[in-house]
Amino acid sequence: MSRRFAGAVLSLAVLIVISASSATAQSFRVQCPTSTITHPDTTKTQLVNSTEPAYTVPTTLTANASGYLVPSANVNGAIKCQQVSGGDGYSTMADGTQTFMFAFGPLSGLSDIAKGQPGTEFPSTFNTLYPSASNLLPGDPATTDGIVANTWGPWSPTTPLNSTGGFTFNGAVGLAPDIANLVSIYDIAESGTTIYVQTNTPLGVTNGSTVKIAGTGLAPAGYDGTYTVSAASFVFPAAGVAGVTNYRFPAPDNFTLVATSTGLPDVNESQTATVSTPPVIDGHVDPRQIMDVGVMNGNIPAPLVAIDEDDELFLTLTNVGMIMRPDLFEQHTIHFHGYPNASAVYDGVPDASVAINIGGSFTYYYLAPDAGTYFWHCHITPPEHLQMGMVGQLYVRPRQNRVASGTNLFSALQQQNALGTVRDLRTACIPAADILCSATMPPIDTGAVQGNDKLGASQKYTYNDGDGSTAYDVEYPLQIHGFDPNFHFVGMTFNPEAFADMKDKYFLLNGRSYPDTVT
Repeated sequence: MSRRFAGAVLSLAVLIVISASSATAQSFRVQCPTSTITHPDTTKTQLVNSTEPAYTVPTTLTANASGYLVPSANVNGAIKCQQVSGGDGYSTMADGTQTFMFAFGPLSGLSDIAKGQPGTEFPSTFNTLYPSASNLLPGDPATTDGIVANTWGPWSPTTPLNSTGGFTFNGAVGLAPDIANLVSIYDIAESGTTIYVQTNTPLGVTNGSTVKIAGTGLAPAGYDGTYTVSAASFVFPAAGVAGVTNYRFPAPDNFTLVATSTGLPDVNESQTATVSTPPVIDGHVDPRQIMDVGVMNGNIPAPLVAIDEDDELFLTLTNVGMIMRPDLFEQHTIHFHGYPNASAVYDGVPDASVAINIGGSFTYYYLAPDAGTYFWHCHITPPEHLQMGMVGQLYVRPRQNRVASGTNLFSALQQQNALGTVRDLRTACIPAADILCSATMPPIDTGAVQGNDKLGASQKYTYNDGDGSTAYDVEYPLQIHGFDPNFHFVGMTFNPEAFADMKDKYFLLNGRSYPDTVT
């Protein structure tokens, strides 16, 4: 794996200062919603959609009032999120050769990645502040990660060779609370124990959320304090409300609060009172933490991405720039090679998509309709950026993994490919003889049922095979890569790369060269 190279950082102290001075202009953001049309969340909490539901029947869809297909009875899959950096890094070969890279690095799931697992997380994990969700002053994993020295001993499936000590953080690096909005109150009044509030700028509050009313002088007398919203976008009673004018501002401008007492004075058109929401997690990040962790964090291979069929993936690429080559304004993208994208804008090919500039972030959105093993890479001058290390693996795990224990696999696949009105429309093999489909029915029912693997976990499969023929017990990501150190050196020393002269001299397995590839 690539490692930070302290010598390079120290020798370029001036360049680091230059980079740090521009950090205030960063526009880094991440996105990890807790609900979508496909995976609705009626409770508005992070805990929903944070487990992978068992696969029992296909998702049934129906058109809503806007014409969009939404789940009507059964919701399969979940929401998953991951953040990666794009920048530079250093790797050291077994013979001591140090190689400059353009590469992707992890900015979420750090603890899992340290254990060799994917950095793809549920929203409840991804949307966690460091060191805890209750701490509104995020720490910095780069300086307080708690990692202890490596401990070497006999290998076992449950005890990795490298110990990460007390470091358990898997949230998005840099995620910080943000003030969602602060607006002026246009009108406020009380009727009984209900306070009516009108603003002429959207707050985006929802039922059950909290807001704070504050002001100066006597304008909001008695109303200062924190309240729970009882009804977002309230409708005035037909008879009106004493002391307040119905300006009929649309949602989410208007809302009502439950007062703790009655008899507070009415206030008309109070321009000195304001209403605000408390700090919330909405994708805002602290660029200092992003730069602390992301700079010189490039890895070969890139962080592993792993999702399940029916999932929605929000994958954020944050371009942290290049310490070793500050003169280069390298853009980066993410392209899922051989994978069906939700839209061309997320394909990563700049002609039909977008490219992420230094200091910016972009969140790619993917549906997971088809099981298989894929890879992802940067699609900015691909021959150069792939040679420099910007490539990693993507797993889409089949629904068959989630079939209940003891269930006949043939029957479960029949259900997925059902010829009736209920089927998984994106992946069903119709007709079943479609040889290009990854979920084709086997010739006969072998009687195979869902069981456990040798480690006691639910059996894992490569595809929805219907007969258990693609079952496996242990998962080892293997990525073969090669590079020409001269090409990398030229890329570091301000010279144009000669592609015609490029010839790989190092051959890597999971980022390691011989003899580091052997025990």
